[in-house]
Amino acid sequence: MYFGTGGKILEISDDWKYLKIRLRLNLWTYNYVGTIFGGSMFSASDPFYMLMFMHLLGKDQYVVWDKGGSIQFIKPGKEAIYAEFVISDELLKDVKHQIDTHGKYEWHMHLEWKTKDGTLISRIDRKMWGATKEYYEVRRKR
Repeated sequence: MYFGTGGKILEISDDWKYLKIRLRLNLWTYNYVGTIFGGSMFSASDPFYMLMFMHLLGKDQYVVWDKGGSIQFIKPGKEAIYAEFVISDELLKDVKHQIDTHGKYEWHMHLEWKTKDGTLISRIDRKMWGATKEYYEVRRKR
């Protein structure tokens, strides 16, 4: 499924706190005007924060969902672009604390698509949701 987005994982840390992807302008990713399609930027970056948090929090104890998102276009993507996903120890600790305290928690993650030289192409905001397995199972049964 991910192959169809045109994205490629370049690097992922062993601890799941860092990931870097690339998106090239090619047959699958260009739009009507010959630049990288915004949908490709959005879909190529779609699964990663959810997967990273699932691994970091523990799939046996927590449920994590990507609830929504938005994209802001800054410049047309005419060459390969890159996005880095970073989850700090402080953020992870806060998310875990909020979920453990309230049973569930909603937060936002941000990322930027940039060219190799650092030119900003777009910004993406992702709305995340997490819960304890116990909270999730009770809610799901309702």
